[in-house]
Amino acid sequence: MKLPPLLTALLLACALTAAQAQDKVLRYAFNVAETGFDPAQITDLYSKAIAAGIFDAPLEYDFGARPFKLRPATLAEMPEISADFKTITMRVKPGIYFSDDPAFKGARRELTAADYVYRIKRHYDPRWKSGNLYLLENVKIVGLSELRSELMKARKPFDYDRPVEGLKTLDRYTFQLKLGVADPRFIYQFSDAGFLGAMAREVVEFYGDKVMEHPVGTNAWRLGEWRRSSRVVLEKNPNFRDQRYAEIAPPDASDKLKAEVAALQGRKLPLVDRVEIDIIEEAQPRWLSFLRGEADLIEEVPIDFASVAMPGNHLAPNLAKQGITMTRYPRADISLSYFNMEDPVVGGYTPERIALRRAINLAVDLDKEIRLVRRGQALKSQGPVPTTVFGFDPAFKSEMSEYGLAKAKALLDMYGYKDVDGDGWREQPDGKPLTIEYSTLADGERRQLAEQWQKNMTALGIRMTFKIGKFPEQLKAANAGKLQMWGVGWVGSTPDGDTFLALGSSAAKGKANKARFDLPAFEALYEKQKSLPDGPERLALMTEGQRLLVAYAPYKFHVHRIWTDMAQPWVRGYSRNIFVRDFWKYIDVEPAASPKAK
Repeated sequence: MKLPPLLTALLLACALTAAQAQDKVLRYAFNVAETGFDPAQITDLYSKAIAAGIFDAPLEYDFGARPFKLRPATLAEMPEISADFKTITMRVKPGIYFSDDPAFKGARRELTAADYVYRIKRHYDPRWKSGNLYLLENVKIVGLSELRSELMKARKPFDYDRPVEGLKTLDRYTFQLKLGVADPRFIYQFSDAGFLGAMAREVVEFYGDKVMEHPVGTNAWRLGEWRRSSRVVLEKNPNFRDQRYAEIAPPDASDKLKAEVAALQGRKLPLVDRVEIDIIEEAQPRWLSFLRGEADLIEEVPIDFASVAMPGNHLAPNLAKQGITMTRYPRADISLSYFNMEDPVVGGYTPERIALRRAINLAVDLDKEIRLVRRGQALKSQGPVPTTVFGFDPAFKSEMSEYGLAKAKALLDMYGYKDVDGDGWREQPDGKPLTIEYSTLADGERRQLAEQWQKNMTALGIRMTFKIGKFPEQLKAANAGKLQMWGVGWVGSTPDGDTFLALGSSAAKGKANKARFDLPAFEALYEKQKSLPDGPERLALMTEGQRLLVAYAPYKFHVHRIWTDMAQPWVRGYSRNIFVRDFWKYIDVEPAASPKAK
């Protein structure tokens, strides 16, 4: 019997609503806005996290294994690496497909070796202004930098079809890299899907300059909705390969987590149908959203609420009674403030400029910063390398962790930064006014950090003003060398300290090295440590590199953060591997147990 059109429409709407009601949705928030989703253009943590859920790198980290361990993601087996670490051969597993997209004109598109070759070449194309190119140029892939330079000089577009010795496909599923510089740890970069995740050439050519808005990959998710700086929705990729949950619980897992991990074994990934990410920059609404059950988990409990949520770093009894769980872990990161070394006031390598930066650093009271602003959720930094990666030397102590107001004042007096006109503020040695402009964000934590800066600099006799803006705009200005000072975090994507030493590498100016520091002595150390295997010799070089960064003071290294995440009682299998950005596919929710189901 044929139903009336209106009744048919109503039944269809009811069916869709019922289907959506059964969807498992993981809801949470970022505290900083994303910038886009093209791995050739993005550098910020939040955009790369989303990209990592959409794109596939060749390798991934074993989610539960400690110490951290790589395993194949889209590869048939682990890469073949030559004894001199200069030749890397990777074989892609057949039968992996991209998410459907108009760029493929209705055809089913298989992942091949050429897609990874294309992905690497895109970082060399000047059109995309890759902020991660330095990571590839560090190892000097044979012929690629030369091709880039040749075409730039000739003002020609990048030629993706020009063969180069250092990067080529050997067959449909096999590609090979040849490096000019041995790097035993370069393989780590192939676990970062937000950097080297596979992208189809057809997609880039189809969307052109709008490719940031149209990510198309082979991983568990596809972009379902994007409201810039407001909301990102990821939907399950129907073409995602048959990957089953086979994780182990981390060594420090609770009995509850171990039982949940055991119960999830063999389930098809991803475990939920959709991930909804809201951008909530202010701490209070983000925390209240979690308490009301509107978010299934909260990543990095806002420090403003640390004493309420986890007094003495233990889960508050009222939250424990609700079944909320807590996961606490040190980050592979550094919170820092940088000085623009090309700025006419704070930059430069002359003794008086070094003295100015050192004095400013010495006047920062880290004890108060950690106690009053960070609520005890951080450790003082001696240098850029955090405790969780190779290169951290527990015996290394430096001026970075020292608070010495008297020493700071003496340094400034010695080098001519004095209050000449008697207004209470120091002038430059040539008598010109001395004002420092510090760029920051508008959220509560940054406001409190700015207040600490203000108090510290007032005590030192230095006038400091603050430039408040949005993260994407400030990031763009920082990369262009237009900010005098900026407070920001730097997060590692591998369990190695090289990415933190890159903060001082001249090859990474405007990228990792937003201070635009350029010191040949540091560069020599940085380059030498890269080619050495992990061991005492490499550790000594890395420590010496940190000493130079402390001595010349292009940065104030503040703290290494300790994060605490919390999950609602209906979340299953929640744990964290700090090098797995797309942890969402390993997390399950039980809709019947959540308030929205009642």
